[in-house]
Amino acid sequence: MNPPVRITLEAEAQIREIDNWWRRNRSAAPDLFLDELSAGFDIIGRAQMIGRLYRRSPITGIRRLLLREARYHIYYVSIGSEVRVLAVWHARRGVGPPLRA
Repeated sequence: MNPPVRITLEAEAQIREIDNWWRRNRSAAPDLFLDELSAGFDIIGRAQMIGRLYRRSPITGIRRLLLREARYHIYYVSIGSEVRVLAVWHARRGVGPPLRA
């Protein structure tokens, strides 16, 4: 059985903001971000080690998975019996997101 994927309040706020922006500015593919994000959550729920280790984090074991079309990373960590999404952050930003477990 796959562990549940849980989203922190910070990541949830980021997702809402990104989705709102995406729907206003990407009218040709308004569902692409949420569709790709949902697929990413399925992947990290089935294979927690698939993402690259993110070594610039103060939290040990943080990984990130790139959403190729939308160009966002899902930052997550396996904690106990769950996968916790800590942030969703654009891949082209100069610095990574502020991360808290």
